[in-house]
Amino acid sequence: MTRAPRSSPGSYGRVKPPLISIALVAAAATATAVVVVAGQGGDRTVTVDRRAAAARQVEDLDRGLISVRSGTGNYVGWRLLGTDAAGTTFNLYRGSARVASVTGSTNYFDAGAPADAAYTVRPVVNGAEGAASEPSLRFGDGTLDVPIQPPSSTYSANDASVGDLDGDGRQEIVLKWDPANAKDNSQSGVTDPVYIDAYRLNGTRLWRINLGRNIRAGAHYTQFQVYDYDGDGKAEVAMKTADGTVDGTGKVIGNASADHRNSGGYILAGPEFLTMFNGQTGAAMQTVDYVPARGNVGSWGDTYGNRVDRFLAGTAYLDGSRPSLIMARGYYTRSVIAAWDWRDGRFTRRWTFDTSSSTNAGKGYDGQGNHSLTVGDVDGDGRDEIVYGAMAVDDNGNGLWTTKLGHGDAAHLGDFDPARPGLEYFKVSESSSKPSSWYADARTGQVLWSTPAGGDNGRGVGSDIWNGRVGGEFWSAADGDLRSVTGNTAGRKPSSMNFLAWWDADPVRELLDRTQIDKYGPNGDTRLLTGSGVASNNGTKATPALSGDLLGDWREEVIWRTTDNTRLRIHTSRAVTDRKIYTLQHDTQYRVALAWQNSGYNQPPHPSFFIGDRMSTPAQPSVYAR
Repeated sequence: MTRAPRSSPGSYGRVKPPLISIALVAAAATATAVVVVAGQGGDRTVTVDRRAAAARQVEDLDRGLISVRSGTGNYVGWRLLGTDAAGTTFNLYRGSARVASVTGSTNYFDAGAPADAAYTVRPVVNGAEGAASEPSLRFGDGTLDVPIQPPSSTYSANDASVGDLDGDGRQEIVLKWDPANAKDNSQSGVTDPVYIDAYRLNGTRLWRINLGRNIRAGAHYTQFQVYDYDGDGKAEVAMKTADGTVDGTGKVIGNASADHRNSGGYILAGPEFLTMFNGQTGAAMQTVDYVPARGNVGSWGDTYGNRVDRFLAGTAYLDGSRPSLIMARGYYTRSVIAAWDWRDGRFTRRWTFDTSSSTNAGKGYDGQGNHSLTVGDVDGDGRDEIVYGAMAVDDNGNGLWTTKLGHGDAAHLGDFDPARPGLEYFKVSESSSKPSSWYADARTGQVLWSTPAGGDNGRGVGSDIWNGRVGGEFWSAADGDLRSVTGNTAGRKPSSMNFLAWWDADPVRELLDRTQIDKYGPNGDTRLLTGSGVASNNGTKATPALSGDLLGDWREEVIWRTTDNTRLRIHTSRAVTDRKIYTLQHDTQYRVALAWQNSGYNQPPHPSFFIGDRMSTPAQPSVYAR
């Protein structure tokens, strides 16, 4: 059962797989269920925990096929999709000639091939060759430049996200522009407007949104989400708006002439909105009141406007199958998280969690938020939770746990210890009287180990960065040691503690900091990449515009802006790996992490399964493509 090839521009004649067919064939009393999933290579069955039996909606991505010049040949990489039949292998073609049959990975080095060679790849299932992929996207010497258009010379390209805005299987880039006079919430001063653009990878601009004078510019104000919330195969874009916001078609939201700025540049009066924009056109499809409203400014911890305008955003599969939008306000004192569904062209609020409500007051949820959030199924029920600093909110909007260890800058949720069931959570904190970092069971919040108090611990990272032991390593600014999953000293502390990227051929992760990537070693770090003519974002945080598994195989790309702000430069690996892993974008924990990466202080994405030294073969995700 297949659908007719798409006829939209850029579809490459790709055949879209059918929707999922789910059959729960196990007895009701058993713990597992068999899920039958219809995919490109025919039906497949997956045995899953009954509570997680509902497959999750994901993007219907193309192969992400890239060709990258490497010496006298071309590195070629592509995606293994979560919807591919088990055992899928690939035939790689240069032009009309088959150059390789690839079984154990999804990459190949085509020695001696001309730089301008064009490639396609075809899946092979049970000996039958499928349809050709889209043509390869040709990188130059490890990079692809995407032309962008600054609103003026005073603007810098800032955070970015990705989503398939037009439904052709290839993702577009959504980019935020910050003016030179952007402010931290603690700083007074009037700012110029924030702009949000959408670009195809060839530099075609699809639309521009002007958020207007009543949205202040700075890292904590505009958190935007790019995701296909209604399952129509095209991603939407959601963000906070206000009087005078101009959508991608030129239509004004609210009162075009209103100016709610006070003498200090803060916006503490006037309506606040949440708008869902059409990803293809930038048109505002619906605008509702932002939840929570600011109300009494002083109820958020100060009266001048610092804490009231600290916003976070994310995406979560709260029903276990389809994505919901998460919008939040506050973390130093009061925190409020609102969950929204976008269905049939309108918003429906699913729930609101408020630390100051009668249900939650006095239970230790106030003041636990971070400068970012993370999302994952921490309790194993098939539905996502919101891990919000030192607390977690269940999929139904009830408080799940709080460690009461307070606010911090960085946190990491993932399967860092493959010998231990479930997910783990590593966080750094700012308190001078509480642990500077801690590592917990993500299901319960039970702290498994911690480090002594050390004041404002502004950086912290966790992932498997060394093949000397099984499991992840953890380190932070206030701790002089590298830690293992048991909290023991694990050797030399790395030279950076910012971002991460799977970059070379092995499954341990590399260190991404500023505009460089390093390989950790017990005796010193080795430089793998130094970006040329590019710049990082967000001041001392020094983060990329976006980093993640965006194209090619499962390794991660890094996007930095060029120093003249006229291009986004995508960097990709050319290391040939023998690992065959499903595209990380079809692991929904990782995919929603790409969506929330731009929120607050950017953090790297982590999948729901362990990738690292001596890793097991990942299970095929239970997903369906729309």
